[in-house]
Amino acid sequence: MQQLEQDLKSKQFKPCYLLYGEERYLRRYYKNKLAAALGCTQDTLNTHYFDGKDVPLGSIIDLAETMPFLAEHRVLFLNDTQLFKSGGEQMAEYLAAPNESTIFIFTESEVDKRSKLFKTLQAKGHAVEFTFKDEAYLLRWMGALFSKEGKQISTSTLQYLLEKVGTNMENLHSEIEKLISYCLQEETITKDHIDQICTNQTSNQIFTMIQAIAEKNKQKALRLYEDLLALKEPPMRILTLLTRQYNLLFQVKVLKAQGQPPSTIAQTVGLAPFLVKKYDAQAAQFSSPVLKQAVQSCIQCEENIKQGKMGDQMALELLLLSLLQL
Repeated sequence: MQQLEQDLKSKQFKPCYLLYGEERYLRRYYKNKLAAALGCTQDTLNTHYFDGKDVPLGSIIDLAETMPFLAEHRVLFLNDTQLFKSGGEQMAEYLAAPNESTIFIFTESEVDKRSKLFKTLQAKGHAVEFTFKDEAYLLRWMGALFSKEGKQISTSTLQYLLEKVGTNMENLHSEIEKLISYCLQEETITKDHIDQICTNQTSNQIFTMIQAIAEKNKQKALRLYEDLLALKEPPMRILTLLTRQYNLLFQVKVLKAQGQPPSTIAQTVGLAPFLVKKYDAQAAQFSSPVLKQAVQSCIQCEENIKQGKMGDQMALELLLLSLLQL
């Protein structure tokens, strides 16, 4: 990322860039920064966008060979083409000796670093991976957004916002914008402001529901379930999140028992590193057999619904009652 920032500052650009990884917000943020630095927002004649896995490579290469019209660069944006997983050989051959006046900017969710296209792009340009950020990074980033707008917020309140909204940077950015607009006349952002305006992430409510199940608090667990239905969450989505949550808890518990460090657990199960402690604490309230049975019960519930044995809402309610008995 440091080299990318340097290119943006110096305006000395490489022929190709690949922005990839799980953190979509940062991919989009740096794609927009490149577009602005290259003047793409004003120069529509020399800016081209392609999306999806069926992009016409022959036409794209022909376009790349066309000199820009009254401009220094022709810029081609290619999004989620999956060329870095398969089918990118033709593009790799072209990028080995591209037209010097053309710049390619790829954004991809996943790539195969062994592919010929990935290795060619690394040699000719910059490949920048954007992974999920840890708590320290997110706290600095959020604090800077509030500070930029003249708002004060304590570290504990920032942590509370993270717990309520989740670690997805796109969601966080949206909720921070809402908070700033809501608190135009306020100098300091408080937890009360967050409770009044911010949307509680569904996965966090599922986490709280499982906590109620661990505590055998039937009334609270069912109330949280009813709250989700009131928010128009489809029962099948609730079931999917419930299954995922139990599966994550089971994996965290197994990996912890194997002596794996939190960083390895986070990478293996796909959690933000600072969330491992939270999941570990909840997993500790269940035995491994109970968590395994909970996952199997969730899967069986889904099969019953898909086979038409019972309606989704009834099946989910019976599942919650059975989980309370484990």
